[in-house]
Amino acid sequence: MATQLDTLDIIVLTALLLGTAAYFTKGSVWAIQKDAFNDALAMSKMNGGAKAGKTRDIIKKMNESDKNMIIFYGSQTGTAEDYASRLAKEGSARFGLKTMVADLEEYDFDNLDTFPEDKVAVFVLATYGEGEPTDNAVEFYEFVTNEEPAFSEGDSSDPGPLRNMKYVAFGLGNNTYEHYNSMVRLVDAALTKFGAKRIGTAGEGDDGSGTMEEDFLAWKEPMWQALASEFGLEEREAIFEPVFAIKERDDLSVEDDSVYLGEPNKNHLEGKSKGPYNAHNPFIAPVSRSKELFTVKDRNCLHMEIDLTGSNLSYTTGDHIAIWPTNAGQEVDRFLSVLGLTEKRHTVIDVTGLDSTAKVPFPTPATYEAIIRYQMEICAAVSRQFVASLAAFAPTPSAKELMTSLGGDKDSFQETISSQCLNIAQVLEKMAPGEAWSAIPFSMMIEGLNRIQPRYYSISSSSLVQPKVVSVTAVVESVRIPGGSNVLKGVTSNYLLALKQKQNDDPKPDPYGLTYATAGPRSKYDGIRLPVHIRGSNFRLPSDPSKPVIMIGPGTGVAPFRGFVQERAALAEKGEKVGRTLLFFGCRKQAEDFLYADEWKEYEAKLGSAFSLITAFSREGDKKVYVQHRLAEHAKEVNELLAQGAYFYVCGDAANMAREVNAVLGKIIAAERGLTETQAEEVVKKLRNSNLYQEDVWS
Repeated sequence: MATQLDTLDIIVLTALLLGTAAYFTKGSVWAIQKDAFNDALAMSKMNGGAKAGKTRDIIKKMNESDKNMIIFYGSQTGTAEDYASRLAKEGSARFGLKTMVADLEEYDFDNLDTFPEDKVAVFVLATYGEGEPTDNAVEFYEFVTNEEPAFSEGDSSDPGPLRNMKYVAFGLGNNTYEHYNSMVRLVDAALTKFGAKRIGTAGEGDDGSGTMEEDFLAWKEPMWQALASEFGLEEREAIFEPVFAIKERDDLSVEDDSVYLGEPNKNHLEGKSKGPYNAHNPFIAPVSRSKELFTVKDRNCLHMEIDLTGSNLSYTTGDHIAIWPTNAGQEVDRFLSVLGLTEKRHTVIDVTGLDSTAKVPFPTPATYEAIIRYQMEICAAVSRQFVASLAAFAPTPSAKELMTSLGGDKDSFQETISSQCLNIAQVLEKMAPGEAWSAIPFSMMIEGLNRIQPRYYSISSSSLVQPKVVSVTAVVESVRIPGGSNVLKGVTSNYLLALKQKQNDDPKPDPYGLTYATAGPRSKYDGIRLPVHIRGSNFRLPSDPSKPVIMIGPGTGVAPFRGFVQERAALAEKGEKVGRTLLFFGCRKQAEDFLYADEWKEYEAKLGSAFSLITAFSREGDKKVYVQHRLAEHAKEVNELLAQGAYFYVCGDAANMAREVNAVLGKIIAAERGLTETQAEEVVKKLRNSNLYQEDVWS
């Protein structure tokens, strides 16, 4: 007799069938995992990054392209990338090595244990912030410093999985940070631990003391000799061999829709900008409000509010906003003129790699002017090595002699070029006044100058109070250099000032004699817009608002603390318990550059006795008083708050203020707790290691 299925049986069987189907279709029909890296990689493809089908297998890539030297870089501001490119060119020109430059985030590293013994790897690694890897080096760093990295062959117990690998290492650091050059030190130790053989010493450059370039030059010469000895290389006379081919396009004009006039990628070119917005793909954000916080004879300070609405970008109080700058018209004109390209400024060119591994740093076809205005760091400090390499293309014998001499003498170079903060066009003008250096291949300039980098500003607003509007506090830089006629003008800060002037109805924005293309390529930034993205930070308020905080922020170092106090005031207004909030702020004069003076009173009204603002006006008395002096005056309360688990924050100048604040804090702890100086230093170190002492500083 057939058994009848009742309603419950049908429900159970249906559920089983659906569950089975779901199980076997997971990952193909539903719950498809997104690869965050590939999402980012897809974005980088839009602006000349990795191409479709590009392998992440570095050994395969080297073999396919017949390379025997690969130079990896971990770079945040472009300097490490520049050094990597210079090493690649020099290795090829002087020793006939087949070199390639590689972005660490574009490759996997599990098969480094199969690295051929007849090839060499170079690691040029910048240390970011408090001993952290740069954004593009995070995955590599985490892999190689893992106690048991999963190499492709053998097992983790193998004492020497990298025994066949030979490598070279150079680090870029800043001695004002506690974890000076930690990236290169930790990576070097890890590679050695796994059996790899280092060639030469692990070099270290110091941006904090201003010797980065000379540290690099001093390191690389003995490194090349050690490498030549290891591999039996013979040095030859170095000649310039271009990495890129430059082709002028007579068939295209500045009016053609396919020509890049400063757009960062294809979507922006076609007017279809879309996220995710990141370091490869900026959001063109409206500036909702801008004003000057103070204006005095030689300085002024801006407050800008940037609207992120519609971008899907978000930030957390303490993060940074990256602003993509534009070069000033005056410097663009100077650069075009000194290279003899003024008449060709609107000529369209294609830039292509002469080697399959050469990555063009910006999209083309584009005009000379667009590349110079939006893509090249033409106002940067000049390297002695680059000056020496340009001597061969000098327009006069005397200019050639001068360039050669300066390139070979670090003291003369420091006195004539570095101390005067001359950019490359100014150097060429100085060496051959009135002459055009038209023999310099444009490829050489693309290779010798970094791609223009975003500038990072501490966000001076609270994400709780204004989640879709980012505030920026920026001093406009225009500094006359002692002993000469040059005036150093900040590229981004003056660009922001031009935008502020335009927004406030100045018909001819002209910050300090500079003009900017404020409307952007094809007027896509008109209506007061600028390209931005957000970068996360570890500079954070405690998750528990009842925890006390101590903040040290002179000048624009107060920027993130405006956001911190703004957030705590909003929480207090909602009735939450907010802990003691102590802010030390310093400036020159109360009536001159006291940032957000009125706002602090508003926050105090909301926070009550929980908030105290302690000021240091350095130029109002017979003796200069700075924030570190005020900190010492409040030793008892500072020590008591630290004993209660207070978070201690410092933002601003690393070389002087932050270092002195660190020293004063040690003295406070020693005096208040009856400890020796050494014991107090250990306490400060423990505060740092436990994230109770945080810094957001710059040199």
